[in-house]
Amino acid sequence: MNEIRHNNFSAVAVLVGVNVLFYFLQMMEQSHSMTIWLALWPMLPEQTYVAAGQTLPEFLPWQIVSYGFLHGGLSHLFFNMFGLWMFGREVEQWWGKARFLQFYFICLVGAGAVQLVVATIAAQQGSYYPTVGASGAVFGVLMAFAWMFPNRKIMLLIPPIPLKAKWFVLIYGGIELFLGVTGTQAGVAHFAHIGGLVFGLLTILYWRGFFPLKPKYIMKW
Repeated sequence: MNEIRHNNFSAVAVLVGVNVLFYFLQMMEQSHSMTIWLALWPMLPEQTYVAAGQTLPEFLPWQIVSYGFLHGGLSHLFFNMFGLWMFGREVEQWWGKARFLQFYFICLVGAGAVQLVVATIAAQQGSYYPTVGASGAVFGVLMAFAWMFPNRKIMLLIPPIPLKAKWFVLIYGGIELFLGVTGTQAGVAHFAHIGGLVFGLLTILYWRGFFPLKPKYIMKW
């Protein structure tokens, strides 16, 4: 079992601070340029970005990361940052800030890639929308927490009952899959959440040496 690492600064705190900063910058600017340039837009052939006499925002490579630092409202920001703070601190303490940040951005990019595919398919059918939020990465962190502390009890808000972390992740992931496939609760990037969970799990399995291709150092915890 690894000893808990003590860092000079918290990567989780830095991520929360950067997300809060970006949110206030979003609120201050009037032209929505941050959404146009930094949100994750569908990937379509160049000629299709001009529709109905207007030019649509287009996909740009850096959006696969930058989308995770924008949020659609104060509640969206609060719940994402609350989840990151609640589950991320202990994961970072065990892994260290460098490993934690690597994992966070793998989940962020993985969740964005899954959502990009879904949003592009939707755009081809006439539904064109951007994706913002750190939810996919936070879901990856939740997966890591459940893997490391499977029997740790989490108190749910609705209903207010305690549930072990491993069951919480399985149930939450199942709900997200159902909502995403059925198209329920429109406006929520359910497939980004699923992507964060899946990429989080795959990364952990790789680091633990479960795949034929092994990492340089197999993690144990």
